[in-house]
Amino acid sequence: MDKFIVEGPVRLQGRVSISGAKNASLALLPTCLLAPGVYHLGNTPNNRDVWTMSRLLGSMGVHAELNNNTLLLDSTNITSHEAPYDHVKKMRASIYVLGPLVARYGEARVSMPGGCNFGPRPVDLHLKGLEKLGAEISLEGGYIIAKSPRLEGARFHFDISSVGATVNILTAAVLAKGHTTLTNAAVEPEVTSLARMLVKMGAKIDGIGTTTLEIEGVDDLHAVNEETIPDRIEAATFLIAAAMTKGDVILDNVNPYHLTSVIQKLEDAGCELDITGETVRITMNDDPNPVDITTAPYPGFPTDTQAQWAAFMLRAKGAARITDNIYPTRFGYVPELHRLGADVEVVENTAIIKGGRPLTGAAVMSSDLRASVSLVMAALIAEGRSEILRVYHLDRGYESVEKKLNSLGAKIKRERTEEF
Repeated sequence: MDKFIVEGPVRLQGRVSISGAKNASLALLPTCLLAPGVYHLGNTPNNRDVWTMSRLLGSMGVHAELNNNTLLLDSTNITSHEAPYDHVKKMRASIYVLGPLVARYGEARVSMPGGCNFGPRPVDLHLKGLEKLGAEISLEGGYIIAKSPRLEGARFHFDISSVGATVNILTAAVLAKGHTTLTNAAVEPEVTSLARMLVKMGAKIDGIGTTTLEIEGVDDLHAVNEETIPDRIEAATFLIAAAMTKGDVILDNVNPYHLTSVIQKLEDAGCELDITGETVRITMNDDPNPVDITTAPYPGFPTDTQAQWAAFMLRAKGAARITDNIYPTRFGYVPELHRLGADVEVVENTAIIKGGRPLTGAAVMSSDLRASVSLVMAALIAEGRSEILRVYHLDRGYESVEKKLNSLGAKIKRERTEEF
């Protein structure tokens, strides 16, 4: 297991390119189960979650090969319709294979998912949606069993906006017989990019980018090449890291339209941003204004960026409140920030950060993917040496994050450790 040794404080300065979106990749990869053939997915990030999904698909007979961030998938010879526990326990997005498997092969056996630990995230919506399309669902020994000779179009309303459930039901509906209407569908860029790839494969989908998706089922799809959208969460992470170190950083390969809520909050905090095409430059010369955030489904402030914002607000000239309405218990990083000297109080689903206290390096432990990076960011502004344990969480969603930060002036070393 690895850990990071971080020396602070530092000022980030320079230029860095943002990787392809991890969450988009995880939605795109299972589409290869919908049609046999060879797929090329460009701008695919080289991180642990992509490896996990590739290995899961490999256990079903898909050949996967990543070269220079282009992922080749060959789904010509599918040999299994099962997603075993050994793969699925590592990542919740593994459940994305459920819809494609039952849609194309009429059966699927998928282990209940694992992944980041910050409260219950039931798969009820996935199963209800598939049942609405005609699948018979049962739970046996920790596995979801789904069967249907052929799915049939239906009207389904998502009780809550759910990216995962929208991905699964959409990928199933494109091969269902007849017309499907999905209402209150998630509109995150990762869902939109999936829908556009499915259309490229021959699917018939109207309403892409809106909460109502109209799908006319087709009999067959075909393999395609596709480019993965930039990672809006990685981009937000680097923008916030630059701001909190009072830096001057240019990001390339960014879609600023996917970052409107984050950019607005950065400007409210006092940052200067210059946006040109797919390039964003951020400069910050002072401690930030305290700025409250409340997480919400896209285009609101992303829950995947609230931990980073908490680290930023440690420098604020006053108190800021972070309310997470998506995952109310996603504050496992707060006790670790306390170890660095932070003054943060959690009341129900809100963290109250009292900025301006000096931070001192310490050993801290990651609890999930985004918590990991928030601890690294806090260590960048702390005085002295910090150790970030369990960075395998961070490796799930960021590609060479320590190398990218070091290229901007950070002082981070990766070391092997037997601890935790």
